[in-house]
Amino acid sequence: MNQEELKKKIYNVMDQHKVGTLATVKDKKPHARYMTFSNDEDFSFFTPTDRDTHKAEEIEENPHVHILLGYEGEGYGDTYLEVQGQAKIRDDQKMKDWLWSEQMERWFSGKGDPDYIVLEIMPESIRLMNADGDTPESLDL
Repeated sequence: MNQEELKKKIYNVMDQHKVGTLATVKDKKPHARYMTFSNDEDFSFFTPTDRDTHKAEEIEENPHVHILLGYEGEGYGDTYLEVQGQAKIRDDQKMKDWLWSEQMERWFSGKGDPDYIVLEIMPESIRLMNADGDTPESLDL
């Protein structure tokens, strides 16, 4: 498949699936957890978190992360993404406002909570898996 078709299929998975796993590295060992993800047209991922979490500490020490997204429907054969990239901690209010939802009131006092931060994951490569016979296909960014 050509690059434009691949980008469309990847973006479709990103748009339809908002829960996935985020893996970080600590002491040369992976640590994965479920996260909610939002995205933009540049294929970047954004997820809210608390400043005082292991994942924030791990990203400060080693920004290399891995995301699995998709594979939520019928089971075997579902389309999903494998994303390798680098994360950075974002604390700017404009981004926090964009990502905020009322469900987050469970963890934060509001958009201005000083512990509320955003992880931005900039993919270096995205592999589209189980999408017809043409996969896996990789998009290098």
